[in-house]
Order: sequence, then structure tokens, then C-alpha cells
Amino acid sequence: MDAIVTGLVSDLPLLFLFIVIAGSLAVLARGADLLVEEAVTLSIRWGVPKLIIGATIVSLGTTLPEAAVSVLAAVRGASGLALGNAVGSIIADTGLILGLALLIGPIPVKRGMVRPQSWIQFGSAFLLVAVTLPFVRLETILTEGGRMPRAAGFVFLALLVLYIHRTIRWSREHRNGFLEEIVPEGEDGKAVDEVAIHGSRRTSRTLVKLAVGIFLVVAASHVLIPAVQETAVRLLVPEAIIAATLVAFGTSLPELVTVVTAVRKRHGELALGNVLGADILNVLFVSGAAAAVTPGGLHVPPQFYVLFFPSMIFVVLVLRLGISRSNTELRRGLGFVLLAAYLVTVVAGYLVTGDPGVPH
Repeated sequence: MDAIVTGLVSDLPLLFLFIVIAGSLAVLARGADLLVEEAVTLSIRWGVPKLIIGATIVSLGTTLPEAAVSVLAAVRGASGLALGNAVGSIIADTGLILGLALLIGPIPVKRGMVRPQSWIQFGSAFLLVAVTLPFVRLETILTEGGRMPRAAGFVFLALLVLYIHRTIRWSREHRNGFLEEIVPEGEDGKAVDEVAIHGSRRTSRTLVKLAVGIFLVVAASHVLIPAVQETAVRLLVPEAIIAATLVAFGTSLPELVTVVTAVRKRHGELALGNVLGADILNVLFVSGAAAAVTPGGLHVPPQFYVLFFPSMIFVVLVLRLGISRSNTELRRGLGFVLLAAYLVTVVAGYLVTGDPGVPH
């Protein structure tokens, strides 16, 4: 799809490129609005907290592009790109996207819901690193790298199914304790009976509109990035700058727009759930599927152990500590720390690998 879009936009006059960019941004904004609205509606109808909807259904939708890219890269033998897409997305989702969201506004934290998801995110990141380590020859990781076995890919996919099943089941079993979160307060401070407002909508219609929202966000992202790249090239912006910003930023755009829209609409729980869920899915779904389709498993280049794995562990550790120290909400200070961690990784990525930006 990206190759087709790139070919089409490369033939457009500069004026039409600006029109395409403006149109893509408009579709992106509308898709994000629809996605957040229908996710909240689904949360109310099913009696499932918004954080859980964000961590499962919304995250699955916004992570599908990364999974497709990684699987295709693995099939073509580009295992570094396949795994880098997953690891780089975790760093960008947690450092850049959640960091920016916290600068926009605080995100409520209900420990009973957030803690399990946060520990799964934290454990998944460590598990990814652990399964790639050559324990028999650990001294070779900085020269030869490691490997994620194909069997580990199938195990990750099985864990993905278990994670989604257990998360939905757990949230339904405890939904009486989430009544306050499911029926939020209105802007005037009075409780809004959203169940009554949305009760007439059929679940099937909500699911269709949710799918349309996800499609609009993903499709607009795939049109916007090639159009911006082509425009930058014609305006003589250096290639290194394009690679360090637009390319690395592109695959995380669906999550970014969804998270920022959710925070802006005062559904911070949905935003946090989307980031936590996307990180978990990048390990279990994206890297798992890529390894499962590769007979010899995924080769892990040495620079992952020098920079990208430590950076991934650092950002999820910062978030884990931030959640454990927060009583009711995540605040702006944590956002600055996460953003700083992301920027350090981008700069270090250029110094260590010679390629600007985190791997995507």
C-alpha cells in the first residue's frame, strides 16, 4: 500500500501535495474523533472500563499496521526491521506519545485497573529481551547479536490470546467496582447518564463505526506520511532530517492521534490503555507474528543490546515507577521525563547505528 501511495504522490504538483496533506489531516482528525467516541460508547454498553477497551480493541486496531510491516519484513528476510518496528514503536508510544499526552493534560489512574496492565507491559518488555539472549554465549551479543526463536513467536501469539481473554474476563468480573469510571462526570461536574444516552445504539452499529474510525486513522496516516516526505524533498529538506523525524514518526501516528484526541476529550483512561495495550501487543502480536513466520527465527543485531533494548526497558520502567508513585493521576513531570528518554534514544540511535531515529 505504501509503495502505491508513494508512487501516486510523487507525480502530483506541489500545490496538490499541500491539498492532500490538508485533506489527510482532516480525515485523520475525524477518524480519531470517531474512534474515541465509539470506544467510549462500547465501554459503556459492555460495562468494560475505558482503559480496558483502549488496551485491547483500540490497540489491536492501531497496531495492525506495525504487525503487517513486521511480518512482511520477516518474510523478506529483513529481521532487523521486523523486530525494530516492534521495539521502536514501544519506545515511541511510551516516550513520545504518552509524554506529549501528559503535557496536554493529566491522565487519571485507577490502580485496580492500571496496575495489572502496567505489570504485563513491563513483563512483556523483559520477556522479549530474555528470549533473544544467547545464554550459552552471552559474550557474543555485542559482536554477533542474538536470535528470537520461531517457537518463541508461537508462544507469544498464544500469550496474546490469553492476555485478551483474561483482560476482558477480569474487567467484566470486577465491573461493579468500576461504576464511577464507566459513568463519568460531565463538564459541569454533574454525573452524566451516558448509559441512557447511548443505550439505544446497537452494539453491532457501534463496532462498525469503531472499525471505520480505525480505518480512517490508519488509511489517512499512510497517505499523509508519503505526501509530507515528498513535499519535504521538493522543498530541499535534508534526507537525514526526514529520516529522523517523518519516517520514524510515521508508524506511530495512529496511536499518537488517538491518544491526544482521547486526552483532549477527557478520556485519559482510554489514552493510557491504548499505550499500555499497544506496547503489550508490539511484543506479543508484532514480534510474535514476525518470528512465527520466519523458519530460523528473527536475528537480533548487536545494536539492539547496546541501545534499543536498554531504551525500551528504561521507558517502560519510568512509566511503571510513575504509576506506582501516582495516587490518582499521571502528571506533566512524568511527561517531560518520558519525552527526554525518547529524544535521547533518537540522538543515540544516530550515534550508535549511523541511522537517525529509533528503529521502525
